[in-house]
Amino acid sequence: MRTISLKLPDDLLAQLDSEAKARRVTKSRVVRESLEQALRRRPRAGAVSCYDLAHDLAGTVKGLPEDLAGNPKYMEGFGQ
Repeated sequence: MRTISLKLPDDLLAQLDSEAKARRVTKSRVVRESLEQALRRRPRAGAVSCYDLAHDLAGTVKGLPEDLAGNPKYMEGFGQ
């Protein structure tokens, strides 16, 4: 295993210390596991989301209710 160094803001270092102590593992292990998880979640090269494809259309439809995305009443009966 190779060694690297990195700079962290004080608040992030405090969170890292706290997490390592709570789990009783080294800070290096917490960083390694967090980095592995983050890289696994990253989309494959060239993969794009639906939003990536249509982001220029978001918010362009006029006359819709302002709370359409968050009000459950608009979902009543959907899928039945």
